[in-house]
Amino acid sequence: MLEDASRYVGPAAGVATSVLWTATSLLFTAAGKRIGPTIVNAIRIALAIVLLAATHRCLAGTWVPHAMAGQVVFLALSGVVGLSLGDQALFTAFVHIGPRLAMLVMATSPIFAVLFGWMALGETLQAAAWLGIVLTIGGVGWVVLERPSDDTFAHASHRVRGILLAFVAAACQAGGLLLSKQGMGHGWLPEDRHLSPQAATLIRMLFAGLGMLPILALHWRRQRKRLAAGVARVRTESRRTGLILTACGAVVGPYLGVWMSLVASDRAPLGIAQTLCSLSPVFLLPFAVFVHRERISPRAVIGALIAVGGSALLFINFA
Repeated sequence: MLEDASRYVGPAAGVATSVLWTATSLLFTAAGKRIGPTIVNAIRIALAIVLLAATHRCLAGTWVPHAMAGQVVFLALSGVVGLSLGDQALFTAFVHIGPRLAMLVMATSPIFAVLFGWMALGETLQAAAWLGIVLTIGGVGWVVLERPSDDTFAHASHRVRGILLAFVAAACQAGGLLLSKQGMGHGWLPEDRHLSPQAATLIRMLFAGLGMLPILALHWRRQRKRLAAGVARVRTESRRTGLILTACGAVVGPYLGVWMSLVASDRAPLGIAQTLCSLSPVFLLPFAVFVHRERISPRAVIGALIAVGGSALLFINFA
């Protein structure tokens, strides 16, 4: 009976990731409007490193995991690609087009994950799983091609940029998840040499922090120029609120959310794990209506449901 239940750990972790990323997208959108997406990205990674290191100390008795050089290389690349570059693009997209549309475009990440998993790990999916992927892409296209009825988050000129950044983030997230799975040991190490998802998350986050340093340096350089020109002014109250929102988002996102995403990729094929980690568009709809006061068209609702409807097929297909 325990063996039957364990088959659902990976898919369940993927759904949990979607719930956590729904919360963090809302928190980081609000924080990014107050202190900027680059500062949000840097702070949340720093806080996540502290939380993950403390957790590893409690679980394994050491602050830093013991890993092979090859595992460190994969996880380092994963941190830079998925968390430094990918999330920087995503948080900027949040500011331009809002969390609902950005996360909906992110629902295309499974198609990248399926391709990467097939090329690097030899993972193949059944016909039902491919149908789920097609539904995801179709639903995203249905909503993205809809003409916006208002400019709640962005003018038309920024909409295109936000959507393109969200697609970049989707590809980076899938690539980062693949590199994380390889970093744990899948595809080249025996199972008894695999790293746990928690340990892999910590190593990945450490290198994500290093990857943020040049991005942060460029940001401060631009910010100094804007301050000198009298363009950038942030109220102390607004800055304080942004920092609090970022801290809350760091707990549910890069700490718990990224950990759960690695549990999903560890216990399920990459394409299935990524799809189940991409359910946030459905969870975001009520928040978009009641929190951000967006006018949600029937087309947006139908598109979001289609985009993630294939997840049920993937869950059944895997379990």
